[in-house]
Amino acid sequence: MLTRKMLISIAAASVLSTAALAQTATTEGTFVRAQPTDVLSYNLIGLNVTNTAKENIGEIKDLIISNEQLTGYIVSAGGFLGMGEHYVVVSPRSLKVNYVEADKKWYATMNATKDQLKAAPEFKYEGRWKR
Repeated sequence: MLTRKMLISIAAASVLSTAALAQTATTEGTFVRAQPTDVLSYNLIGLNVTNTAKENIGEIKDLIISNEQLTGYIVSAGGFLGMGEHYVVVSPRSLKVNYVEADKKWYATMNATKDQLKAAPEFKYEGRWKR
């Protein structure tokens, strides 16, 4: 009869051999390393966006990825406590994200006003993008 220790040993050996097989079976370029300058999406979602006058103009709500590249940030503009929010898509070139080591904090800035964001074409979470 197999003991609990034997079952654990067999399971561990199975996992290790599968991991070793997976390492040898993968093709080059399948896996990449995160670089110290990379940004994780959870650092961006919910990040306040300020303008050059240090005014809070919105919040990053989502990311748009197309053809394996970041093509836009969905930013909320206006609203209060989630009511009446207006979503717009902002080009990654227009919104600068940086990490300040001294503050241990992420910042997002863009050269726009709240009114400009509110006047921008609206993005709606509907159809295939429905939440």
